[in-house]
Amino acid sequence: MTGSPPDVGVVIAAGGRGERAGSATPKQFREIGGIPMLLRAIRPFAAHPKVAEITVPLPHAVLSDLPPWLQDLLGDRLRAVEGGETRADSVARGVAALPASCTSIVIHDAARPFVPIATLDAIIDAVSRGACAIAAVPISDTIKRSDPDGVRVLETVNRHGLWRAQTPQGFPRKILEKAYEHGGQAATATDEAELVEAIGVPVELILDTTANIKVTTPEDFVVAEALASG
Repeated sequence: MTGSPPDVGVVIAAGGRGERAGSATPKQFREIGGIPMLLRAIRPFAAHPKVAEITVPLPHAVLSDLPPWLQDLLGDRLRAVEGGETRADSVARGVAALPASCTSIVIHDAARPFVPIATLDAIIDAVSRGACAIAAVPISDTIKRSDPDGVRVLETVNRHGLWRAQTPQGFPRKILEKAYEHGGQAATATDEAELVEAIGVPVELILDTTANIKVTTPEDFVVAEALASG
């Protein structure tokens, strides 16, 4: 991954309001092991030699009142942008704010503060050869499908071949922008891979670790603190 100028643009999706986290402080800025969660998410990408620029979509209310530590980091290589109404809108805005020289796009959730470097390297390597790829882990739990009210089990789902999608996710920029133009599932898509799948482009699975958790609830923060101290 040396010998060529950085061409990877990164979007750290931080546009959510974090209402389930149970704190007055925006979830993105809550500390884990004394370090803001968003900063933990940014660091591996900022340190990567192939990353040229990073954008961070944030809610309007948050963008107008940034913490000093984030304001001090912003510059030509790291920029905060206003997010949209949905996750897909926020990420699309983050992508649009990246320079055209960023021909590879990597998207990561700010709520995943423990991305392994090996996973990030594998995603960037895949995109550099023209593939789309996502971090994921195989489902190991027994999966049940419920009735519409979520009261009774309708069936046990065969978990063979089922994976839990995580981030980072990487795409050649032209493919991702084509998926945005198609836009058929943009309002309901929960990740960018779903949009790319909708235009018939294959997406590779990169084996990730379960330590790359998504921090959403107060209980998740307890787990995150344990991971940070370990």
